[in-house]
Amino acid sequence: MKFTNTLAALTLCASGANAFMSQKPSTFNKIESNLFSERALEQRLANLEKGTSAGSSFANYSSAATGRIWEEATEVTVQGSSLRTWSFPSPAVERVQVALKTEGRPLDADVELWQGPDNTPVKMRVYIEDGALRPFSSVVETPRGPNTIAIRNIGQIEFPMSACVSADTIEYSAFEVDRFASMTIQGGALRTYPFDPTVESVKVTLKTDGRPLNARIELLQGPNNNKQVIELYTEDGMDRPFAAVLETPGSGNVVRVVNTAPVEFPMTASVEANSIDTAASSTDVVLGGGNTY
Repeated sequence: MKFTNTLAALTLCASGANAFMSQKPSTFNKIESNLFSERALEQRLANLEKGTSAGSSFANYSSAATGRIWEEATEVTVQGSSLRTWSFPSPAVERVQVALKTEGRPLDADVELWQGPDNTPVKMRVYIEDGALRPFSSVVETPRGPNTIAIRNIGQIEFPMSACVSADTIEYSAFEVDRFASMTIQGGALRTYPFDPTVESVKVTLKTDGRPLNARIELLQGPNNNKQVIELYTEDGMDRPFAAVLETPGSGNVVRVVNTAPVEFPMTASVEANSIDTAASSTDVVLGGGNTY
């Protein structure tokens, strides 16, 4: 009987040891995963201090090609209440960059993607208080050509604007939502993202799981003071995600993203700093609402 009890105790100890050994790999993997996340986050913060982000290839595009399009592409003046179109008949053109600006006057425009008769898979309404201080830059997906980009200046004739549409200024063909900064916004909900005065520009990326995308993006500087507003519609948020760079000069900048679709249509949003002025200080006095004084 004593021998039997001893054998049972040894068996119980062995089974306990085996159970502990079977849990060790999962525990180790969990710790290793946490360390990987911490290292990746530290690397991302270090990249943000340099003005870049390794977690998203769109960051490389936005920092390199936002100003490049004005130097290499043909600039077209769009008068008030007029329409200009850019056609891309080749199906090899998968995405194009759209850039808009003014000489300091307000900018109010409609940007549409036409694909076939009476088919408009992407629509954007863009309003900017100062088109020189905050020019508009976005990427429009154009799979399965031919495609046409239509830009209509819906402002008055006293408010012309300059437009550039090019497929050659995009250096990186793919961009993804940064998993560290992305979050799900349910239908009818909104999220706000405040930024430090040292942040000069912000990149915004929106997508869905294949459902339509309806959103309103606002850049505020003060209580309900809209400096830039983008009303967006995309028929397929996975096939045609939205990506843009918002200039954020001055202090008190807040980006507000509203999912204007019903609750059945959630979306994934990533709003993070794109370029940072490392020489500036968050405690510096800002005069006139800008950082150029």
